[in-house]
Amino acid sequence: MRFFRSRLSPPLLLLMPAFVIIALVVALPLLFSLYTSFTGYRLVQPASLWQWVGWRNYQRLLTDVDFWWAFGRTVVFLTVALNLELVIGLGIALLIDKLTAGQRIIRTIMMFPMMFSPILVGFQFKYIFNDNVGLVNNAIQSLGWSDVTIPWLVNPVTANLAILMAEVWMSTPIFAILLLAGLMAMPRDPIEAAKVDGCNPWQVFRHITLPYLMPFVYIAMAIRSLDVARAYDMVKIMTNGGPAGRTELLWTLIARTGYQDARMGMANAMSYASILLSVYFTVYFFRKLAAARRTMGGVA
Repeated sequence: MRFFRSRLSPPLLLLMPAFVIIALVVALPLLFSLYTSFTGYRLVQPASLWQWVGWRNYQRLLTDVDFWWAFGRTVVFLTVALNLELVIGLGIALLIDKLTAGQRIIRTIMMFPMMFSPILVGFQFKYIFNDNVGLVNNAIQSLGWSDVTIPWLVNPVTANLAILMAEVWMSTPIFAILLLAGLMAMPRDPIEAAKVDGCNPWQVFRHITLPYLMPFVYIAMAIRSLDVARAYDMVKIMTNGGPAGRTELLWTLIARTGYQDARMGMANAMSYASILLSVYFTVYFFRKLAAARRTMGGVA
């Protein structure tokens, strides 16, 4: 009865349904998947759920060539995608910030790509790079640049480039919006003072604008690194990890291992090992964010 008379009881009682839902939807599945990563659980053999194998799944990962190729490919994909999105998003934000008319319309149009689901974007780019009826091949042949049909999604190099283009097209607006918000919040007095002192546009950007935007850059990097590290939808739709696994990322490999090969214990071990990648990038970018805030005089 004392609990119900305390000041904390109303908010705790109101939050209780949310805590229950989070426990059922998030906490319990996480604990179950962690347990199964130490078992030989196979979907086609329910009794194997109780087959405790200890660290065997994790030990096998150390010598699993497919896992390490997918891991390295994911790191490269994440690094290239984030840097391209940053550069393009920064350029778009700087251009929009200079507009004096129609800025709201341009900002609205800029957000369209991120409104599409990754599955829909995957189907769009799969059609664009299709061997027979794809827009890219039709454009190349119509311009007379080549009479040969280019198998974009069959060649490992061009398939990875096509997936990268789809990812950059869909997610660059996130960088552009966050950086544009930083530009709009930036005080103009230091820029005007630098111009009066004779600084050229590059010097103003390098020593004033860019340092001010760095906290926004690292926030965008942290958000996007989690999304890209979990990339699955577009790869599944566009190439399904092919050809011969050359476009397979961590989460497509995990899905294939768990649901096609029915090795759910091994798949969950891969999942927890790959979480380290997301944790590393998140910690790295938050440390850089704290350093940028200290440089700008903020509170770390």
